Amino acid sequence: SDLTIEERNLLSIAYKNVIGNCRASWRIISNIEYEAQNTEHRQEIVKTYRKKIENELQDICHELLSLLDKNLILNATTTESKVFFLKMKGDYYRYLAEISTDNERQKFAKESKDAYTTAFDIAQNQMVATDPVRLGLALNFSIFYYEIANEPDISTRLSKQAFDDALLELDGLSEDAYRESSAIMQLLRTNFKLWTNNEYDSNGTNQQEEQ
Repeated sequence: SDLTIEERNLLSIAYKNVIGNCRASWRIISNIEYEAQNTEHRQEIVKTYRKKIENELQDICHELLSLLDKNLILNATTTESKVFFLKMKGDYYRYLAEISTDNERQKFAKESKDAYTTAFDIAQNQMVATDPVRLGLALNFSIFYYEIANEPDISTRLSKQAFDDALLELDGLSEDAYRESSAIMQLLRTNFKLWTNNEYDSNGTNQQEEQ
């Protein structure tokens, strides 16, 4: 059966906390490996540790992706649930693409884009522009275009459109809904400014905001 909103959020937070630590460690160790490229012995040690982190990250992603494909997406009974879980699928394939190269990166990137695109089409047609799930999807999909697909024009256009569409509908929201939606809108705005001002650094400083 479909998860409740609370169960859904708890699942998302639990996996996000674990994967977030792995991704942060991977970025740091990748930078150290780059800096150690002239010291063969040190680089070999760092490379071994990076591989260990990658294996852990891959295991976490594949575990959740299996759960999404075999259970959560199939059993989603509401538009919000379906979009939420498809967004998660896009996110975790994006995380796999981040640490992959060549054909494997392309394969994961395609899976990520397909999931995001399906979710985005549903959200655009069936959810209000201020819905936090729709806004969070736009936020992370725009990051995919910037960081994985290397299409900054699409990422900036997508984030700006999501922000502008939601801005038009903010006035009718309750105080709690306003607070939740405006928080994600601020992240969209932060990324848009970061990207258009060319302040983004793929090495990990000035990391873009995601949900």
